[in-house]
Amino acid sequence: MTILDARESGLANGGPSFSLGNRLLRAVWIPVWRLGAGWTPRQLHPWRRFLLRAFGARMAPGSDVRASAKVWYPANLEMHEGAIIGPGVNVYSMGKITVGRKALVSQGVHLCAGTHDFDTPLFQLEAKPITIGAHAWIAAEAFLGPGARIGEGAVVGARAVAFGELEPWTVYSGNPARAIRQRRRFADDASNS
Repeated sequence: MTILDARESGLANGGPSFSLGNRLLRAVWIPVWRLGAGWTPRQLHPWRRFLLRAFGARMAPGSDVRASAKVWYPANLEMHEGAIIGPGVNVYSMGKITVGRKALVSQGVHLCAGTHDFDTPLFQLEAKPITIGAHAWIAAEAFLGPGARIGEGAVVGARAVAFGELEPWTVYSGNPARAIRQRRRFADDASNS
């Protein structure tokens, strides 16, 4: 989905951007995460995974969202086996965010799956999914914008800014992120993302 549809957004008639159900879920989710998980040590990742699943996230075995990460709307988060979202990551999941098998999202990263259509008078919200492939590494404080598609095994360097499609097994750096070299493939690179 590229633009939140009129049924969900309400913007066509000047109403709220999200349904009442969406807003209520987030109103309950935020204190539940802060009080129920925000203080937990790394070893309690099964408990955090349970809480995320209870609010609609699709969490595979061995996936982990660290306690200090912020997940805006859990129902739009999908994490595959062994995927990790590190400390202080902002998962702004207005649109779906998928983190592939054994992918690592390092500390302070911002995953932003929403923006505004600034060419319209109502400044409508747009939700665009973010996909991070298996074995990819999003390094510290990088920014992935709406619609980013990070290929399997790709590396997005520290503080890099990425939009659009990044090729598999390639290392990217800078703002905007540019390919700087190929990355060696792992023996098990045929994994599902």
